[in-house]
Amino acid sequence: MTTFNISVRQFGVHAILIEWPNRVEESILDEILQFIQFLKKNHLDDKEWEFVPAYNSLTLICKDTVLDFDYLKPKIKDWYAKKGKIDPATRYLWRLPVCYDLKFGLDLEEISEKLSMSVEKITELHSLNIYTVYGIGFLPGFMYLGGVPEALEVPRKATPRPRVLMGSVGLAGKQTGIYPQDSPGGWNIIGKCPVPMFDVKKENPCFVKVGDKIQFYPISMAEYQLHKIESEVGIYNIEKIVLDA
Repeated sequence: MTTFNISVRQFGVHAILIEWPNRVEESILDEILQFIQFLKKNHLDDKEWEFVPAYNSLTLICKDTVLDFDYLKPKIKDWYAKKGKIDPATRYLWRLPVCYDLKFGLDLEEISEKLSMSVEKITELHSLNIYTVYGIGFLPGFMYLGGVPEALEVPRKATPRPRVLMGSVGLAGKQTGIYPQDSPGGWNIIGKCPVPMFDVKKENPCFVKVGDKIQFYPISMAEYQLHKIESEVGIYNIEKIVLDA
């Protein structure tokens, strides 16, 4: 049964953009991920099509074909209306280490003043929460993680930094995330993760998928240095837990 109204529009000659209601909700994201599985199983070959989910949208891309939008638009709406319930792909909870030392948490003290909250409480709240991966973009492997506790919500920095180091963990509004490479950035930096989020040398460069969950856990500076070396030589094992469908 269709849960939400969707809009379908052309997105260039090789892509179609499907949009759900403009809200950040896990129920909408779940619906999108289920629809992807339905399309792959019944209508669109994933060897020819690319599926890009994010927040409340799904982009369908077929790079080798100029799409007949007038033909596909009613088809997509009909497929969505008739999709029924289908099991989504396996999703995981990934537990990632973060060092919240002030050497890495460049904005922790400023956030502490803004929120009238101790640095220790900020890092405790950040690491206790479980976040949903709503999108991956901006940079390869940059996860947009929703579900930041209201008590930790802080706006983006008024003046972005020209360089934020790879692995830096940031806060911006209702979102948190990890910079997968050195980049300019305007998020508030509260720590650093020693685990690479994107490795072009691997068959699957980004191990996390939209719909997965992330939980951070605090580590010391010594543990950070150890895990960084382990990651660099390829022996660090990321903890993951299969989520129930």
